Amino acid sequence: MCRTLATFPNSCLERAKEFKTRLGIFLHKSELSSDTGGVNKFEWASKHSKERIFSEDVLGWRESFDLLLSSKNGVVAFHAFLKTEFSEENLEFWLACEEFKKIRSATKLATRAHRIFDEYICSEAPKEVNIDHETRELTRINLQAPTASCFDVAQGKTRTLMEKDSYPRFLKSPAYRDLAAQTSAASSTSTSSSSPAEPSHT
Repeated sequence: MCRTLATFPNSCLERAKEFKTRLGIFLHKSELSSDTGGVNKFEWASKHSKERIFSEDVLGWRESFDLLLSSKNGVVAFHAFLKTEFSEENLEFWLACEEFKKIRSATKLATRAHRIFDEYICSEAPKEVNIDHETRELTRINLQAPTASCFDVAQGKTRTLMEKDSYPRFLKSPAYRDLAAQTSAASSTSTSSSSPAEPSHT
């Protein structure tokens, strides 16, 4: 697990592991080579009622970026895709900001704010996100008196970058297209098999 995700609360890490297990996403970035020619496929296995729920979830990801981010499975899948493009820091920063806004303790808020800044915002940060100089300086100033909204501008610009750049590529990737095709087929099969037979006319 990357060092950044290690800073998340244990409950978040446990949920992430659970989602990865449920989805069956196998993403071995360290094994990717220049001749792979694309993204590792997301492999999934789901049965009975879970299959229908997961199918609806996957197909909903292409409706809007908001729906993707609001889906726990979608976030896991999108993060796996971003790892293949070596740009997972954008989503990790966005997630860190979402968790940051939930903090109620002023002391913890200040501590976490500086940790996020050092991890993602400052020059030469280990997970430096792609934001302009003005936004970087504004965020630095905000840290002088940290509030729940001190990363809002930087988070918004990072989100826009993902929505306009990475998200369209995710939807066009062989991994997502194959997954969507499989879920559509599974949904159609499930629907047809559960439909009542038409009454015969004598």
